Amino acid sequence: MDRYSFLNTVHPKLIEELYHRYLHTPDQIEPSWRAFFQGFDFALATYNRNDNKDSQKILKEFQVLNLIQAYRSRGHLFTKTNPIRSRREYSPNLDIEQFGLGIEDLETVFEAGKLVGKEPCTLANILTHLKTVYCESIGIEYIHLRNPENIYWIQQWLNKNENKPSLSVEEKKNLLNKLTEAVVFENFLHTKFVGQKRFSIEGNESLLPAVDELIEYASICYEAEEFVIGMAHRGRLNVLANILKKSLEEIFSEFDGKEYDEKVFSGDVKYHLGATIKRNNRHGKSIKISLAPNPSHLETVDTVVEGLARAKIDHYYKKNYNHLLPILIHGDAAISGQGLIYEIVQMSQLEGYKTGGTIHIVVNNQMGFTTDYIDGRSSIYCTDIGKVTLSPVLHVNADDVESVIHAIHFAVDFRMHYQRDVFIDILGYRKYGHHEGDDPRFTQPSLYKAIANQINARDIYKKKLQKENIIDNAYIQVIEQDLSKKLENSYERAKNRKRNQLNYFLPSEWNIFSPDQSSQVFKEMDTSFPIELLTEIGLIISSLPKTYHFYKKIEKILAQRKEMIKNGNIIDWGMAELLAYGTLLYENFDIRLSGEDVERGTFSHRHAVIKSENFENKYITLNHLRVGQGLIQIYNSPLSEYGVMGFDYGYAMASPNTLTLWEAQFGDFSNGAQIIIDQYLSAAEDKWKIQNGLVLLLPHGYEGQGSEHSSARIERYLQLCGRYNMFILNCTNPANFYHALRRHMKFPFRKPLVIFTPKSLLRHPKCVATLANLATDRFYPIIDDDTDDPKRITQIVICSGKIYYEILKEKEITRSMHIALIRLEQLYPIQKELLKRILEKYPKCKRWMWVQEEPKNMGPWPYISYTLKSIPFEIISRDESASPASGSYSNFIKTQKEIIEKVFRS
Repeated sequence: MDRYSFLNTVHPKLIEELYHRYLHTPDQIEPSWRAFFQGFDFALATYNRNDNKDSQKILKEFQVLNLIQAYRSRGHLFTKTNPIRSRREYSPNLDIEQFGLGIEDLETVFEAGKLVGKEPCTLANILTHLKTVYCESIGIEYIHLRNPENIYWIQQWLNKNENKPSLSVEEKKNLLNKLTEAVVFENFLHTKFVGQKRFSIEGNESLLPAVDELIEYASICYEAEEFVIGMAHRGRLNVLANILKKSLEEIFSEFDGKEYDEKVFSGDVKYHLGATIKRNNRHGKSIKISLAPNPSHLETVDTVVEGLARAKIDHYYKKNYNHLLPILIHGDAAISGQGLIYEIVQMSQLEGYKTGGTIHIVVNNQMGFTTDYIDGRSSIYCTDIGKVTLSPVLHVNADDVESVIHAIHFAVDFRMHYQRDVFIDILGYRKYGHHEGDDPRFTQPSLYKAIANQINARDIYKKKLQKENIIDNAYIQVIEQDLSKKLENSYERAKNRKRNQLNYFLPSEWNIFSPDQSSQVFKEMDTSFPIELLTEIGLIISSLPKTYHFYKKIEKILAQRKEMIKNGNIIDWGMAELLAYGTLLYENFDIRLSGEDVERGTFSHRHAVIKSENFENKYITLNHLRVGQGLIQIYNSPLSEYGVMGFDYGYAMASPNTLTLWEAQFGDFSNGAQIIIDQYLSAAEDKWKIQNGLVLLLPHGYEGQGSEHSSARIERYLQLCGRYNMFILNCTNPANFYHALRRHMKFPFRKPLVIFTPKSLLRHPKCVATLANLATDRFYPIIDDDTDDPKRITQIVICSGKIYYEILKEKEITRSMHIALIRLEQLYPIQKELLKRILEKYPKCKRWMWVQEEPKNMGPWPYISYTLKSIPFEIISRDESASPASGSYSNFIKTQKEIIEKVFRS
């Protein structure tokens, strides 16, 4: 059977496809496979003559081979992985009769034993091995992986020790200790804070030793130095206390609901908070662990963690993925119900977003809030999403903690070998309802009768170790007493605290940035840059290497850019953007730009990544400015807003000195990532004391392209503004855009920056700047009219964005020199004092107009109307509307013309 061992690594579907091809076109089949199928046909033919005992032996070998393959592909359906429910029955089962075998074959020796890591052995021994490996406390799905090398590696790993853990006495004691920590901590909270939500880990206590062992094993046996964890509520407090060693005093103080020291932060509920710690593992190696703060949108934190991990891999670990390990802890209802998970797994192997593989751990309660799993998903398992990226999936009984640890070892080994995701589905239950104040017997009365009688994982394991004479009752009593004393002392100290303290997340990455920036948001930053160097950068990024052939149109575009630099008086938006990047790179800042079609730009204005014509080699001119410059990374993203914006937010979270930008294809497409915008972008600093410098580039402007290609929903962003939480810009000038990007990186703090970028203005003849503007100017939050005589102004238009140019055109045609046009470039925070000083220049003004393209109930007006209510504005806009814009081009032209006419109506 040695010559058939390759069958061990091959998907059955592939064998079937190859055999059909062999039957029709045998000459096109690879020779070794052709020889195998010839032998198979010979065996069948021999058997059909019914006069050859050898043929029956060969057929039996194939039947045993089918049996082995069935256990490998379907054994997970017949495991003992569910601690509280009876498994659903699947048909056909794995009885030997299903494979043409019988009781009389049990003592027959089969060569197929070699396929399971044994010498030729009896069918009975093969069956015992298969049941032990595939049908006990661990079920594994891996045949779908398709890659023969991966499959062979997994089978070799499973055959060692027959998929059973091999732990020393000390390791077993340590597991019991971690389980005891989990149980004692939850019991303490349950008695001291009666009725308060804590989202207990009880029913899945083995999560705690699982995460602890993952960190220890990966850092001891591999190069891992840092771990970034994302998880929702369940078990979070236990992980914070017993894995990250967060101060128990702080946790108990948070339960008391005390105010925070810093009044600029409002804080968040205790089971949303994150933490970062440094500690030594069991062998004394220094490791760093971060648990990212999360909102109640359960899986949102996952994509943030992936971005955070990638930033650290890029900037701290020189792209060595084995130094940092992302860990995502999901609920069973959330991982199968939240579409974000699909986006994340699709990103997992993409060049711009991969993190070297994530270990996904599912805390499987077998329900979501009050919804049973049979009402929560269509797939058999909540982890079936893992099969999209051909990831191995393990299902393990939460009450068998040693098997949980064995699954953890497998996951770490596979991830470190292949830099791919692994999913571990820990099947347990939820001792209480969704939270501790919820009564689950309303909706699951039978299940909770069973749970009420269930012994927890710690007590199950305690009895096991007592039976093995490893511990006695005195041992566990000492541990419990020590833990209880520690908890009581911390509880007493917490009662004496007057206020809570909100610790910084990722403190070492942010220690040079000012924590309180309210006094600095209006500070004028020096964004100038020597014109000689600016010219040099412009010429470099407009030049193509002679080693490649390029598309004629791209050569023409870059030649035009070179002329812009030489002329110096007509720098368009795209060139100003590239020069902003170039100057920052020259000053050693790194840049990351991602989003749909960002390499070329949706409107073909960027061309930051250029491809050779013949071989499509990528060339980024911005990475060739000088030796030692910063690095720009530009990635076309998958067709995802939610996942990718969250990833880039996480990237910016861990790399404050990188200009991190996410661009929407059209501005309103960002609404697909509204949860990231609401829960992180606008609120993270207020809730979690976290700064973030992510830049959103949102194409905006009414061009008659319909409702989904006009408005970036300015009103939504302005509604989220408060306490100087972010900057909102709607620039009308390339120089202002250039200085805005540079100012963003020059600030001594980081805040999200939302820029509504143009479409038609990208090529508007008046929407240009000069090199001198870029070199010596600064960012102007408000741009005044350049009228010679302010005293003749009787009407003032204040507007923002593209409509300025249409009003200006009409003003020039009608020679309406009595109207001043003032541009509000920074919508938030508005510099009211500056605006007041500008308006005071026009003492004879009798009419003040706010003009916008957007309907009256949208755009900046709802915000402007109450923020600048001291100005008696006349609003000129489209009428209120439910849709952002008309789908009719003729209607667009008509209403746009009406807006302009109203401005000039006396």
